[in-house]
Amino acid sequence: MKKNIVLFTIVLLSISIGYLLGTEKKIMMSYQQNSWGINKLERLLKYIENDYVDRIDTDSLVGEVIEDIVSRLDPHSIYIPSHQRQIIAENMQGNFYGIGVSFLMSKDSVAIVRVLEGGPSEAAGVLGGDRILIANEDTLFNKNYSTDKIMQTLKGKPGTSVDLTIYRKSEDKMIQLEMKRGKVPIPSVDSYYLINRTLGYLKINRFSQTTFDEFDRALSNLLSMGMEKLILDLRDNPGGYLHPAIQISNTFLRKDQTIVITKSNMGEKAKSLAEGDGNFQEGNLVVLVNGQSASASEIVAGAIQDNDRGWIIGRRTFGKGLVQQQMPLGGGDAIRLTIAKYFTPTGRSIQKPYNGNREDYYQDLNTRYHKGELADVEKIPIADSLAFETPGGRTVFGGGGIMPDFYIPNTNSEKEEWNSLILDSNVMSNFVFEELDNYRNKFRGFEIEDLLKGKFEDILPWHDLFLSYCAKKEFEVTIQEQETLRAVKAYLGLQLFGENTFNQIKNEDDLFLETAINKIDSLTRKN
Repeated sequence: MKKNIVLFTIVLLSISIGYLLGTEKKIMMSYQQNSWGINKLERLLKYIENDYVDRIDTDSLVGEVIEDIVSRLDPHSIYIPSHQRQIIAENMQGNFYGIGVSFLMSKDSVAIVRVLEGGPSEAAGVLGGDRILIANEDTLFNKNYSTDKIMQTLKGKPGTSVDLTIYRKSEDKMIQLEMKRGKVPIPSVDSYYLINRTLGYLKINRFSQTTFDEFDRALSNLLSMGMEKLILDLRDNPGGYLHPAIQISNTFLRKDQTIVITKSNMGEKAKSLAEGDGNFQEGNLVVLVNGQSASASEIVAGAIQDNDRGWIIGRRTFGKGLVQQQMPLGGGDAIRLTIAKYFTPTGRSIQKPYNGNREDYYQDLNTRYHKGELADVEKIPIADSLAFETPGGRTVFGGGGIMPDFYIPNTNSEKEEWNSLILDSNVMSNFVFEELDNYRNKFRGFEIEDLLKGKFEDILPWHDLFLSYCAKKEFEVTIQEQETLRAVKAYLGLQLFGENTFNQIKNEDDLFLETAINKIDSLTRKN
């Protein structure tokens, strides 16, 4: 289990960018020609290229040297090779250009799991379960292509054509489509809805270029539906750009309240202040966080907490208080370099300690679990020397993430944690797709209300099928039927109806959300 949780953590944090104002350096930095260090490296590479006994790919060697140098810095400064740069850029831009589907490989064919809202495939009538057999005369089945290869084939420049041959299994027919590649949104606001007549819920999964616009639209819609109180869910949000975090914080704060303080390596400080034009400065507010909430998520949580604006519920956040800026190296490569530290309005740093060992740094969440911190708030290391006071007189602490006002302990055993990991992973997602694919006709006319009322339970023996699926895949799980059904229900919601339905179902038995609902009416603060 430990290995899986570490991998999950690293994957989430790999997009925790935290650019200063979300911009990339536009020009290469100039260096003095007589720099001894640079001259030595250039000379060494020339010797290797011209005189070494074997032929060496010096470009690859340079990449390895850069990666080694950067790895000796802090854990969030990284080298980005050109082939990874586009994927990261798309994720943080909030869109990409392609046909707009999510897919998986099913029996050596490209199976569409879900058609993405707002993309060309939706407009063309492509359906979940369709198989893409050929794209621009490139046969995609029985090729063992990697996911990256398939994505390269389906993505492209806006307006370019892609000819698709699709097999629709549910109707046993072939379909020919000529489709223009277009903009496909990558939403950062997963879902929003009213929990009751006046209480709204809004979940943000990362902070990209489009996040504030998405957030602002969602919030405005909730307010138009009569929302007076809000639960903002930042759990598992690894961060991203700083600027949308400032904009979102501004929504909640009064004029001239501090949002965040940044301090450069030269000791220069910059303070971001609220403009006082936000449209939710008064209503009750709760922010949900956990150990995977990092970077820009911590900026928002810290601003809300330090200004006594709302309450933080959940678990201690990751503790990333370093700001990165992306700088080009040439040839499409780039470096994401830590250029500043950020501090919450009271002046506390939330960056957790690091000792030069990146593996230890990213295993910290596992360490918290095994030391008992997640189950017992008293075991969280807190230094009195890092105590700060908010304007309202509350004591808050720096030095290792945002500590919530109301802590939700995790008393799961290691076995229960493993079960939860499986139920929330691609294992369950792929299982649901396979069964849905085999019996898609049984879901004709199936509506969201049918799912919410549990009518899916009568269609298949989901629990027995899932246990058999896990045994075949050699995953050891021992779970109750109700746990299986809850997860199946959520992933059916995702694949049939989208993210909003998925999150509403997942939240039905969510302890964090239940705590927030029970406490929000008693948590009014004056700021």
